[in-house]
This record gives sequence, C-alpha cells and structure tokens, in this order.
Amino acid sequence: MRPDSPRSRPELAVADVRDVLTPAQIEASAAAIAAMQEPDGAIPWVAGEHTDVWNHVEGAMAMLVGGQVAAAERAYEWVRANQRADGSWPMKIVGGKVEDESAETNMSAYIAVGVWHHWLIRRDLDFVRRFWPTVRRGLDFVVSLQMDWGAIAWSQEWRDGRPGKVNEEGLLACSSSIYQSLRAGVAIAELIGDAQPEWELAGGRLGHAVREHAGEFLDKSEWSMDWYYPVLGGAVQDAAARELLSNSEWDRFVVEGLGIRCVGKNDWVTGAETCELVMALDAAGERDKALALFADMQHLRAEAGSYWTGYVWPDDVNWPVEYSSYTAAAVILAYDQLAELTPGGDIMKGATLPAPFAEIGLGCDCRSDDEVPSLS
Repeated sequence: MRPDSPRSRPELAVADVRDVLTPAQIEASAAAIAAMQEPDGAIPWVAGEHTDVWNHVEGAMAMLVGGQVAAAERAYEWVRANQRADGSWPMKIVGGKVEDESAETNMSAYIAVGVWHHWLIRRDLDFVRRFWPTVRRGLDFVVSLQMDWGAIAWSQEWRDGRPGKVNEEGLLACSSSIYQSLRAGVAIAELIGDAQPEWELAGGRLGHAVREHAGEFLDKSEWSMDWYYPVLGGAVQDAAARELLSNSEWDRFVVEGLGIRCVGKNDWVTGAETCELVMALDAAGERDKALALFADMQHLRAEAGSYWTGYVWPDDVNWPVEYSSYTAAAVILAYDQLAELTPGGDIMKGATLPAPFAEIGLGCDCRSDDEVPSLS
C-alpha cells in the first residue's frame, strides 16, 4: 500500500526514462559528486566524512557517465595510490588518514568493475593496462579468501599495519557483488591477453553458493540488498531472477510512490537501494517496474542535482540530513542503463561481460555435483 506521505507519487505509466530526468540533469548530478571530491581524488560518502573504495569506484563510474572525465581519472588514481601490497584497501579513510584498517573483500574486488566500465566508455587501452596490476592484486586477494562452500569470506581484520584474523562468514550481497567483479576481471584479462583461470574457477563455485546455498550466508534478510543483489551481481538471471524479484520480499521492501526500504522494519526509503533494484529489475527484463521505481525516488533530488540519502515518511523528513555521493552515483548509473546514454550502461546487464561462469558443485546434493577443482 502507498503510505500516507505528502511525497507519494501517483501511479503513472513511465514510457521513457527521459520523461523522468534529462541528460543535462544527469550531468548536474555528476558535477555534484565532483564537487564533493577531495584534493587527493577521494570521493567520500558525504562531504568531510569517510571514503571506502567500493562507493568511491561507483562515484568514479558515475562521474565518467556524466562527463566529469578529469575528476573520474583523479578518482581512479586515488584507488591505485591507496591499494596495499596484498591487494586490499582499508575499509575507511577520512581526510587521507586510515580510520579502519580492515579489508572488506567486495570493496577490494570492485575496481575490476570500474576499469571495465571505463573501457566500455573510453576505449582507452593504456588506462586498462595501467590499472591491470591493481585489478589483479585486488581479485587475487579476494579469491584467496574463498571458503570451502564457495562463498568469499567477507573481511579480514588489520591492526597496526598488519593483516590478522579472517572473518570466515559470507555475506550474500557482498558475494553477489564479487561475482560481478570476477566476470569483469576475466573480461579485462581476456582483453589484454593475461588469462586468469583461477578467477573463473572461483566464480563457478561462488555462483553455485549464491544460487543454491543462500541460507548458509549470514542472515541479513532484514536488509533489502540481500534480496536483490544476487540478480544485480549477475549470479541469478532470466526467469529465476524475475521469480526472485517478484517474491514476497517485494511487498516487504517496496513502498509505492516513494522507493524501497533499506531495512524491512523501518519506515525509511533510500535512494541508492532503490536505484540498485531498478538496475536489477531492468536486467531481469522488468523494465516497466524499473522505470516506475526510478520515477518514484526522484522526490529525493535536491538543488543542483544532489540527492538526499533517504526519507522517513511518517515524519515527512529527509534522514540522514545529508546529500550522499553514492546516492547520486546510483541514480546516474541506473539512468545510463535505462537510457543507454553511454556504452557503460551495460555494466549491470552484463552483455559485454563473459558468459556467466560454468557452475561448479561443492560436493553437495544440489543440481550440480561436479568435483570441486583445487585452487591451490
């Protein structure tokens, strides 16, 4: 049901995403992200707050779509400058100083998606070659933390500049994102002629875990990301994707006229999650639903193309009281996918990526019972 909110959008059919936003408005949002960029190239979540490499790369991708090429290039150089020798990045950097040393695997993988996206738009092979060592180290680190049942351990603790305990639990949304990153990494490897078969093996095992063993991941089902990320990351596709996105979670998370809840129990819709679901729906062939949701969340658009992070409708307030770079970035990437504004608009659909990895069983009783190859 539509909530009792002054912002609820009437149910209207949206035929074209350009009826919702114009390319000029997308350029304004890219400029708003660039205005938040710090002198060293970092893109914090919110001006003056922390940067993590996943959201940072997403911001770089969005700026490239919106024509902020120089700012995007500075952002990618920041990625290279802040990678550690083992291929990981600190989880939080504030004003150039590390606030949380821990390494999260999906963050370390995502540079592969960014570099492939850059290639799709710019066709700059020198850029790809320059960043290939960064991509390779990042994905080698991630694959080294794959667990016996196929999921990737979600993080490794660090203290005083040294790696420590691996947190040997899997997060479904994170592993789903890593699946996309591995496909992008393999695409880059094929482009430059440096095959990485161990990534393909890891991707086959990871895809099986996401599709067949979702219940073995840590229970984060209160968060909408756990619902749609297996589709967004590409591990679940076609009819299975449409079935997953139309299950009972739709009624739990989707708020007609406003967007989607970030957390199922909270009366709070968030723009970034809404736009990620938009991209997942479109990738699954549910374009009408995607367009409607994209239109719904535009109540979060603010002056000069910035976006509020979220909205609490019982109180009719934006919360947190902030404009976030990652929300504007998600809007831009969703728009690009729906409008086919640039060749990078395929990044979530995956037609320009290698075929989904051949599924590799894990010695379980699932539909795939292939022997698991050794990665050692």
